[in-house]
Amino acid sequence: MEQVGYFEPELISIKNHPGLDEKWLQERLAENPKLLGLGDLVLKDKERIQPRAGRLDLLFQDPDAAQRFEVEVQLGRTDETHIIRTIEYWDIERKRYPQYDHCAVIVAEEITARFLNVIGLFNGQIPLIAIRLQAIRVNGSVGLVFTRVMDEVQLGPVDEDEPVQELTDRHYWENKGSPETVKLADRMLELIQKFAPTYGLNYNKHYIGLSENGHANNFAAFRPQRTRMKFELKLPQSEELTRRLENAGLELLTYDRNFGYYNISLSGSDIASQNELLSSVMKEAYEASI
Repeated sequence: MEQVGYFEPELISIKNHPGLDEKWLQERLAENPKLLGLGDLVLKDKERIQPRAGRLDLLFQDPDAAQRFEVEVQLGRTDETHIIRTIEYWDIERKRYPQYDHCAVIVAEEITARFLNVIGLFNGQIPLIAIRLQAIRVNGSVGLVFTRVMDEVQLGPVDEDEPVQELTDRHYWENKGSPETVKLADRMLELIQKFAPTYGLNYNKHYIGLSENGHANNFAAFRPQRTRMKFELKLPQSEELTRRLENAGLELLTYDRNFGYYNISLSGSDIASQNELLSSVMKEAYEASI
């Protein structure tokens, strides 16, 4: 076995370090947003002025998912004022730019159990991520380690957990979309029934879902429009899957991080030419859901 060296890492406090401060940390995150572990983000702004509410430390955006992250950094132990400020900035930004999904992010050197309990009261209502920062000194240099200690709660599709759903019917969707686009959902169901023969369409007010023996399982959902159909595929976002869909020439809309699905616009010709791919990815979503 190859001999591997070992050393004890030296943890340091940025707050108490004479040569480091919050501005230094913000610069490191601005230079390399991947440190946060939230994906391939781009920096939109630093020290962003908020109307009558101070400055937002950092604003990042996921260019592929139309999502923005309002990031607040605090050295040392986080406190109640920090969470209030973070939520306030998140609320301001989501109201100013409603075309994006928004997520509040708290970064601190120490996040206490009590603080996590407080955040937990909001999580689910407010998309919020808590990240603990550790600074390590090695040979005179400083490395940064970011650990996500509380993740954004992923919401279920509308009506999924309602004991009595507000059901509609096929005629409702033919009027809302068109008879032709509702037939696209039929064609997708035919693909699904090759691996899940007992599944059928479930006509809800907000989408056409899937069910088996009266039990909903919306690993895929459909929203017929006038000339095309939106197809929601519930699978984790990945570069490999995104590439497969794009290489097939499918029209990818935004990835919904809150609900955890790909949003794809389909035509009849898309289903005809890509039925093997569509069947394959729906089967993956089905197997992940059971």
